[in-house]
Amino acid sequence: MENDLKKYNNKRNFNKTKEPKGEINKKKNTKLKFVVQHHLAKKDHYDLRLEWNGVMKSWAVPKGPSYNSKDKRLAIMVEDHPLSYRHFEGNIPKGEYGGGTVMVWDEGTWEPITKIPSNFKMKMFKFILNGSRLKGKWTLVKIDNGDNWLLIKEKDEFLKFKDITKLKTSIKTGRTMEEIRKEKKKTTTSIKEGIIESIEITSPNKLIFKKEKITKLKIANYYHKVAARMMPFLENRIISTIRCPDGNLKEIFFKKHLENQNQGIGQIILENDSQKKEDYYYIKNSEGLISEVQMNSYEFHIWGSTIKHLEKPDIMVFDLDPDEKLNIKKLREGVKDLKNILDNLNLKSYLKTSGGKGYHILVPIKNKMDWKEFRQTAKNIALLMEKTWPDKYTSNIRKNRRKGKIFIDWVRNTRSSTSVAPYSLRLREGCPVSMPIKWSELDKVKPKEITIDEAIKRLKRKNPWEDFFD
Repeated sequence: MENDLKKYNNKRNFNKTKEPKGEINKKKNTKLKFVVQHHLAKKDHYDLRLEWNGVMKSWAVPKGPSYNSKDKRLAIMVEDHPLSYRHFEGNIPKGEYGGGTVMVWDEGTWEPITKIPSNFKMKMFKFILNGSRLKGKWTLVKIDNGDNWLLIKEKDEFLKFKDITKLKTSIKTGRTMEEIRKEKKKTTTSIKEGIIESIEITSPNKLIFKKEKITKLKIANYYHKVAARMMPFLENRIISTIRCPDGNLKEIFFKKHLENQNQGIGQIILENDSQKKEDYYYIKNSEGLISEVQMNSYEFHIWGSTIKHLEKPDIMVFDLDPDEKLNIKKLREGVKDLKNILDNLNLKSYLKTSGGKGYHILVPIKNKMDWKEFRQTAKNIALLMEKTWPDKYTSNIRKNRRKGKIFIDWVRNTRSSTSVAPYSLRLREGCPVSMPIKWSELDKVKPKEITIDEAIKRLKRKNPWEDFFD
């Protein structure tokens, strides 16, 4: 089947369906994209789509993919779809081609193992899926002269993966098929709840932290309340987020590429270390922040520079990561030692909990260094700690060099590296917050002691970081 979207376009009335119009994408992506969409039409099935030469090669898989290598799942090749179709989630009107509900069940990148001809005409090919749910090696085998293939899982380390038929939510929005069918619920809450009126939050009652009974709505509520303090550190900085679409803290994943169409979200194209172009995204305002929560992003990580001055970082970060056997007293001594060194260098520093094992110290940088000088400066500070107290600290990232010591993590101060944003929730048990605190609180507050409820209470206090950007 040649790359051709005429068949796709001829089957659809775009005045009635919200599916994207078929246009071949001539932009060459650094990595090939794939998507699996759960499609509840006349018959319930899954659609596997693999990017190739500007379109998505597509197969309808009636029973869906299986991690059991003994299962040979029928996969019927259908017309090519546009690359933009991988974002489509919603309802196709009854009576239209494919009428029913479509949900993005998995997405990611794929790599061919077998050499694939440009026209895609072949009898069999092997490939690797790098998705959130589908991983490892797979094979598609043609079984007749028509469009029938078999989708088979190859034997690898992912072979004993859990039963994927139990995964019933969208990897993009966390919605179920039923919720998509009903379209978006507009959750308008009272002043008491504190959410902006008419904000869109689907699955508001979905439990993200089950033990703590913290819902998606409560998280949206938190970010709405904290936005005024958080946005100066978040807005117009490239971000990575950690998403949790299923409300299962064991199934979380990083997201650093744009798929949110909200006006409060921006996109920027950059070259990576291999001189290949990649798309990144950033949050413009509090509306964009809440829209990311709607997309199941609950933890936010930021670059050390803004998009306006991308090559001139302005926030230096040190993460004190202790050996597991060290007590908190030793950790706090380390924080104080680092502060003294920064004070002696006339660098004003600010303290926050990590929401994990350690503390974070942030330093606003006024004199505009480039990334190379910035990174070296951070490294030199860590080396000074190590040289001054060789029995207490290490600047080496290797865990075997950390025994009985505290690792002064300076490596985050590198172009394209990120650190968790001030006020961000952490997707860890207890729902801790990476919370700015006063220096005088160091001996009183543990690294993951401040949780979402405590963080909200603290907003009534004076901002301990109010002069950070002065």
